[in-house]
Amino acid sequence: MIPVLDWSRFSVAHDKGGFVRELGDACRDTGFFLISSHGIPQLLIDSMFRMGDAFFDLPESEKEKFDLRLSGDNRGWTAHGSENLDDSKPDQIDRKEAFNIGLELAPDDPRMGQPFRGPNKWPEIEGFKETALEFFDRVHKLGIDLHRPLALDLGLPEDYFAPFLDEPLATLRMLRYPAGDPKKDGIGAGAHTDYGSITLLMTDGEPGLQVKPRGKDWIDVPNVPGAFVINIADCLMRWTNDIYVSTPHRVQVPKNPRRSLAFFLDPNPDAVISALPGTGEAKYPPVTGEEYLRMRLDATYSEKVTA
Repeated sequence: MIPVLDWSRFSVAHDKGGFVRELGDACRDTGFFLISSHGIPQLLIDSMFRMGDAFFDLPESEKEKFDLRLSGDNRGWTAHGSENLDDSKPDQIDRKEAFNIGLELAPDDPRMGQPFRGPNKWPEIEGFKETALEFFDRVHKLGIDLHRPLALDLGLPEDYFAPFLDEPLATLRMLRYPAGDPKKDGIGAGAHTDYGSITLLMTDGEPGLQVKPRGKDWIDVPNVPGAFVINIADCLMRWTNDIYVSTPHRVQVPKNPRRSLAFFLDPNPDAVISALPGTGEAKYPPVTGEEYLRMRLDATYSEKVTA
């Protein structure tokens, strides 16, 4: 039900049409697929996991200096128990911690200080900033590239989405879930759908991620070493007028510590999200990328992240 697609079939154009058809089927079915042969070096991925380990192993008092709720720009640390992703279970707190990194801007950049724009918070860990920014840039490019076959599947020019994603409200999120008993220790991340256009997720191979296709029970997302798990998020579902599906997913409490690297590709703040050409009468009013992200983030945190 969740296919593994070889990106080289599209990127080197030896099976472009077949790739687009299989991708389109996945986007209409579960909204989940895996991408292999994506070109991001495993050494960089491994380094990124090490940087996350180094940060999460810091004393709580040190991590508190980076608390995301202090600045309102969706950057920094979220403590264990500070999020509740499942709106239907308000008393169920997620059993995880995270560190968010956004688009890096120079201090004198005119966009600095706009909603969800601000300075990244860099811990004094050797190589942390350099590794994170390289990973961010590479996954951002992959995310834009993945929208090329999405555009073709929707009958649009191949580069249609590029102008909406070049200055995104994207977030690279390093996550760590402590080990526990899945039967009695609650949930790692409550059932939810993601906010943006697509999410690109790299895991360390520890099980836990599950998806709930429409009308079906929860299923485990397969682990393919080195492959990204990609899912359609709510903004793209809205953009496609519900042609693509954003599917609920969750993370069970893992038996062993679990780490993941999630890149949430939200559109540019001024991108107007309205029904794409050829998708029929619009089911939703237009909304900007900034407005949509604000609405969704305000509902997530036990203390608001926006002013």
